[in-house]
Amino acid sequence: MMHDRLIGAQRALMSAPAHQIVEHLAEFLAKEYTITAFELFQVDYRLSELVPLDGGPAVTHPGTPAWRAFDHLAEVVDGTALWLPVAVRGDRLGVVRLTPVPADPDLRAELSEIADLLAHALAGAREGTDRYAVAARTKRLTLAAEMQWGLLPGRARTGPAFALAGQLEPAYAVRGDTFDWSDDPDRLQVVVANGHGEGVAAATLTCLALNALRNARRAGLDIADQAMLADQAIYSYHRGTLHIDALLLDLDLTTGVVTAVDAGSPRLMRLRDGEISPITLDAQDPLGMFDGTMYATQTFTLAPGDRLFVVSDGIVDATARGVRYGESLLDRFLTRSGALSPLAAVRSVIGDLRAFIGGEMIDDAVAVCLDWTPPHSGDTRG
Repeated sequence: MMHDRLIGAQRALMSAPAHQIVEHLAEFLAKEYTITAFELFQVDYRLSELVPLDGGPAVTHPGTPAWRAFDHLAEVVDGTALWLPVAVRGDRLGVVRLTPVPADPDLRAELSEIADLLAHALAGAREGTDRYAVAARTKRLTLAAEMQWGLLPGRARTGPAFALAGQLEPAYAVRGDTFDWSDDPDRLQVVVANGHGEGVAAATLTCLALNALRNARRAGLDIADQAMLADQAIYSYHRGTLHIDALLLDLDLTTGVVTAVDAGSPRLMRLRDGEISPITLDAQDPLGMFDGTMYATQTFTLAPGDRLFVVSDGIVDATARGVRYGESLLDRFLTRSGALSPLAAVRSVIGDLRAFIGGEMIDDAVAVCLDWTPPHSGDTRG
């Protein structure tokens, strides 16, 4: 019976027009589970609000049932309502609220599986309709920000041996900073870029760099050759007048060995056993600065449970009331983030920075958090 219901839910999602998958699923749940109300709340671009799909008040206060379901990827019962996370391969899209709450835990487990099916359907539907992207915005994006968000592979990713997340700020007006990643059975490649310039010009430069890196990666080139191809593409177009800082990482998911190329990169730090420390690499020229730059790789090794943070200068150099956020404040905050998931960690870092500034950020900033969690490593972060 459970198998038949799950197949029915999947068919309801697959047969629905892209802009109506939530409504089709709600009809199915009403018929099969007597769910009288079903509502989707998407996380907004700032990772600070859970916004209802069809309008109405957003959920903004941490610690509420909706945010607990989102943060811990677990069901939360709140009186007559059941909150379930909506996530696909670790990328948390939001939560759903259902009423009434089924008393049978097996039925709630089925509904949790259906929420996972919804996440996969939403990920596919976003390619064919703007409804979900528009509903997740609390204000209009600048054109540069629209370009940057369109480049991202997602904001979080999990696999059998890793967990990963990133965030761009200011979310609705970011210009040149970005990140990218790709995972294969035995390795994970990550790029974090610290762009330069203003507005669309900065976003265009980043777009060129990121697509050149992807083109090289998909051709099977190693990260040194990826950097050289991107460097050549940028220099050929801008002749050295514009360049981009980047950090390329290639993690062997079996051994924990990281191969890195530091092209004037953002800052790299490791959290191990509750202590934060910088990982110093030989700085090489930013991508596109000179013609024909050759890039060399370096390696370092992670221990099971290690966490890497990559942050751009926009975080370290942020200033409020004449005081610089700096490395010491950042280090103290990152040290306290060890129990959080990578997405919660980057959200907390950005939230702490906003509190320090007293409002929205002005300069671009990017934060990426990566955990290496090989099987049997004992890591239990949610």
